[in-house]
Amino acid sequence: MAHPYIIQIKKEFAACANATKAAGAKAYLLDQFEFYGLHTPERRSICKAFYKTNPITSHATLVTIIKESFAAPERELHYFAIELLAFHHKLWTDKTITIIEWMLTHKSWWDSVDSTNSNVIGKYFIKFPALLETTTNKWNQSSNIWLQRMSILFQLPYKEKTNTQLLEKYIVNRIDTNEFFVNKAIGWALRAYAYTNKKWVIRFVKDHPQLSNLSKREALKHQ
Repeated sequence: MAHPYIIQIKKEFAACANATKAAGAKAYLLDQFEFYGLHTPERRSICKAFYKTNPITSHATLVTIIKESFAAPERELHYFAIELLAFHHKLWTDKTITIIEWMLTHKSWWDSVDSTNSNVIGKYFIKFPALLETTTNKWNQSSNIWLQRMSILFQLPYKEKTNTQLLEKYIVNRIDTNEFFVNKAIGWALRAYAYTNKKWVIRFVKDHPQLSNLSKREALKHQ
């Protein structure tokens, strides 16, 4: 039996479903997921109101709802779960990293993985800095390309607080990869940091000629 929380949000999404938009969204993500057909602003408006009027008070309940949401075929419910975790940041503990990793490795594609990063991961490590290096090193060494991607991208919002030693280490560890999404992440991470320290990025690219053309192009896009 589905959790009442899931039953209700499904009803709210279904009431706003749009078959034409759903078909377009499904095609955009290569037919990997079903959709209700909700545009992002509309979905977020529904979700924010829902989160506020349906409070969750326990970490265990939060995890249950996240996993049930990810079990659904509709992609909007996966986004719902990611943003639900972000909304309930006051419930986060050092154990929350387990469900974060689970989300990164289930129903994985760039949209959900990057959403988990922007909504949760960077903020989580600010709150639990003792877990940062051990966790991201494990991700970087993983055979899972999405965990590798997150080990490189988690510092995107850190700007002047970026740990460049870790950034360099994690990029160099994966520098020979042929995985598009990892090479794209390398370039994206360098491009983002270039807004804070352009000289460091230019020097890094120059010192690492084995970077893929994609990574180089992305890194120096605005230089």
